[in-house]
Amino acid sequence: MTPRERILTTLDHREPDRVPFDLGSCQVTGIHVVAYRNLRKALGLTEVEVELCDAVQQLAAINEDLGRRLKVDTRGLYPLNSHNWKVTEEDAGEYWAYHDEWGITHHRPKQGGLYFSVVKVPLPRTDLKEDDIRNYNWPDVGNPERLAGLRKLAAQYRKEGYAVVLKDAFAGIFEFAQRIVGMQNLLMMMITNEKSSCALFDKLLELKLDYWQTALTELGDLVDIVTYADDYGTQTSQIISPDMFRRLIKPRVKMIFEAFAKLAPHAKRFLHSDGNVRPLIPDFLELGVDILNPIHIRAKDMDPAGLKRDFGKELVFWGGGVDTQGVLPSGTPAEVRDDVKRNIEALAHGGGYVFNTIHNIQADVPPENIIAMWEALQEYGV
Repeated sequence: MTPRERILTTLDHREPDRVPFDLGSCQVTGIHVVAYRNLRKALGLTEVEVELCDAVQQLAAINEDLGRRLKVDTRGLYPLNSHNWKVTEEDAGEYWAYHDEWGITHHRPKQGGLYFSVVKVPLPRTDLKEDDIRNYNWPDVGNPERLAGLRKLAAQYRKEGYAVVLKDAFAGIFEFAQRIVGMQNLLMMMITNEKSSCALFDKLLELKLDYWQTALTELGDLVDIVTYADDYGTQTSQIISPDMFRRLIKPRVKMIFEAFAKLAPHAKRFLHSDGNVRPLIPDFLELGVDILNPIHIRAKDMDPAGLKRDFGKELVFWGGGVDTQGVLPSGTPAEVRDDVKRNIEALAHGGGYVFNTIHNIQADVPPENIIAMWEALQEYGV
């Protein structure tokens, strides 16, 4: 099978020749640049100037030699956005500061700083009026300039036989609203100032639809998977109640997934959320989600065998191949292999599974553990 045939087969809930492998197709399936450099060295690959596909998270763009060496079945398309475009670091004493196109300020510590964190949001209030939101200087995310070169790249990936994944322009409307007003402020607004919180969600929805209209008009015929990344879960529960999700978030996300179905009906629809989202999975299915990522197996109620039993006929699981929080950074290679074997056995039967870690591989993961993970996938993923 070609890589694309392998992915499409498992997305159709049929078993391919081996479990497909994704690394770096989007901003939630990648690898930190420190771990990436260490992995290249351990594999004996030529030293190269590593590019970042996501400067805020410090994620490495996967070079083709490593992608081929590890038999990665996917290739990702990254539009120009606030994480990879016009990122200028300024000296801020103990930090590097970055002010993005949304008006958000990010800091990365000079000593041991592994990524940027949001330190200042543009509208840090709970008493926002609709005019405050309407009159804000929003970026033009639907500008075709953001797609420069991507059609040629997508055609190349398709010709070479890879499954093509198209990344979103910015995080989901719930998560990104937190970056505009602050997480605590948003959660308070959703109770005390619902009208304005909904106006903010509607503005972000409008920007999302502008982007996808432009992106899928240009690239839809060459794309196999479209992505939507929001965060609704915590390690133990959900950030907001399922009822609040259904009232305030779900109707807006539904419009995005309806746009996917209209503009690229053949493309599979990928939804990312960390944490315990089990109570929301029936809602995801109603939205038209085909693929759930990352399968946060350490979170409460996210046991992979139970998820496969209850939802495996309808959902493709993408991720959850190894415990990225504990086993992958801190375990022995033997413990990594055992974890990979256990998760493949739970998720891969009958197709409907793409191997990836739980979110991005972080800087502290030793290369021998990444190699052990990959070797276990080759052994047990057949």
